[in-house]
Amino acid sequence: MAASAEDVFAILTDGWRYAAWVVGASRVRDVDSPWPEPGGIIHHSVGAWPLLINDTTESVEYDAGHRLRLRVRAWPVGEGDVEFRVTEGPDGCRVLMTEKAVRGPATLLPDKAADLLLSARNTETLHRLKLLAEQRSEP
Repeated sequence: MAASAEDVFAILTDGWRYAAWVVGASRVRDVDSPWPEPGGIIHHSVGAWPLLINDTTESVEYDAGHRLRLRVRAWPVGEGDVEFRVTEGPDGCRVLMTEKAVRGPATLLPDKAADLLLSARNTETLHRLKLLAEQRSEP
């Protein structure tokens, strides 16, 4: 991304902007302290009206400017662990996103099938994150 790690983390850690970059999240209902520190929770909705499901995302691990690990919930599909690792480079930064189902029906899928299903969604999520971070970094 043509943005600094600081710009990327400004987006990742602004709980109220979660629905702007996470594919599937349609709105944020509340953000609990100590977000983005471990134990902080984003209360969000998934889907489109009138078929909205209220759920949460919890911060599990946070290393400012380097790493954010989340427990995402999207029932009835299940729960997953999502991790963002950011490495600063000479012309911006590299963002690595990984996701793995840990509870619910999604865990029944073979890893390769789950990866295929998540790939397009996560590619778009990273694209949205990139646009927001790069917009933030513009003078």
